[in-house]
Amino acid sequence: MSFSLHQGTVPLLVSMPHTGTDIPAELQGNYAERALGLEDTDWHLHRLYDFLPALGASVIRPRYSRYVIDLNRPPDDAPMYPGASNTELCPTHFFNGDALYKEGRAPDLAERLRRREAYWQPYHSALAAELARLKAQHGFALLWDAHSIRSEIPWLFEGRLPDLNIGTANGAAAHASITDAAAAACAGVPGVSSIVNGRFKGGYITRHYGRPAEDVHAVQLEKCQSLYMQEVAPFAYDDTLAKKIQPVLNRMVTASLAAAHTLYAR
Repeated sequence: MSFSLHQGTVPLLVSMPHTGTDIPAELQGNYAERALGLEDTDWHLHRLYDFLPALGASVIRPRYSRYVIDLNRPPDDAPMYPGASNTELCPTHFFNGDALYKEGRAPDLAERLRRREAYWQPYHSALAAELARLKAQHGFALLWDAHSIRSEIPWLFEGRLPDLNIGTANGAAAHASITDAAAAACAGVPGVSSIVNGRFKGGYITRHYGRPAEDVHAVQLEKCQSLYMQEVAPFAYDDTLAKKIQPVLNRMVTASLAAAHTLYAR
């Protein structure tokens, strides 16, 4: 199975599309040796979000690394951020722009299509089905797309990111009350900065599945890894830091879900 899905009891699905750490053995020889260190993984998110089972949330996570397939990119591989550096459906560069593959070993069109069919499609079919199940049961669904990233990556963005980056496709993916609830839950936390629809407005998952008119709302949270882990190898989880930010994340998710319940209780 190329992904795992836990089905919850509340109208909340949390997607963690970049947490996978496997590269199929038959593909490993094509990559630069450095790639096997998986430096651009959204490390430890499942551990950081370990409060989700108590909330009754559904959770979907992939097995395979984003170096194999980027589940947060559109199937036609169109750039998510025109004019900026973008990673692809089958990435060919590290986040610093270096080549991910050995010379002449990057996937050709046939291989990209094979990976889309083998890895991308099953994840998205399951994600869509789970949102449909939650909506049928509760009348609406909230999708929380969970990510993390190093706080400084010049190839992708200038300067240092805000700590918490909330994205709703400039408001198109979620009702404003849900976005406002997420933002209010992290506002004013000492030493933690936040922004709504800044550099990261939501990738394919947020933009495609967030359809408020159809009672499905989507919020992406891109957080700096400096909030909970070492940003350099060995990318170790930091319990002390994590325990400070986990209550904030819990409040954000809980407040967003409460706002959605209020919206549909009218």
